[in-house]
Amino acid sequence: MPRTIDYYFSLMSPWAYIGHAPFMEIARRHGIEVNYKPVFLGRVFAETGGLPLAQRHPARQRYRLVELQRWREKRGLSFNIKPQYWPFEVNLADRFVIAAAVSGKDPDTLLRRAFSALWEREQDLGNPAVLAEIAEAAGFDSSSLMDLANSSTTEAIYALNLENAVAGDIFGSPAYVLGGEVFWGQDRLELLDDALTSGRPAYIPVV
Repeated sequence: MPRTIDYYFSLMSPWAYIGHAPFMEIARRHGIEVNYKPVFLGRVFAETGGLPLAQRHPARQRYRLVELQRWREKRGLSFNIKPQYWPFEVNLADRFVIAAAVSGKDPDTLLRRAFSALWEREQDLGNPAVLAEIAEAAGFDSSSLMDLANSSTTEAIYALNLENAVAGDIFGSPAYVLGGEVFWGQDRLELLDDALTSGRPAYIPVV
């Protein structure tokens, strides 16, 4: 039976975008099953003591912009660190990913197109028409996916993802959970890869 990783993220997160492709490559190389768990970051921050970007000290906001430039170069990406349609109302976009998983298809292609639409092409992921176009391009029936994204089933999963995230010590995006061990941030992907390669037991907080 393949090992699994719980993948907590939001389409709002530039760090989830930056880390998505290398994470999927790690998962593919190790034969890992990915459980996609979009979460609403606003609630994650509220529950775990984090602050929305606009409420952080200006020094932290400035440093974030430097880090985005560093990682843009490191990952070989080309994107606007201040895209036109960011921030945006993220709930429907996150729930589109949940809907894709519920429909039985791998959301990877949908996610790649959505991330690039926001950060590279500066499209509005808060616009249902844009989401529908992305879904079609990713090989989904946009009408069916839209219905499912707006359903009570998807709403319940989105809420459960938040509950599980807080219970599992998730406080930001992206976070990768392997055997109960949390790897927070796309800059921890090398450590995740090492853990998968060694097969070591999960590390837990020492109290």
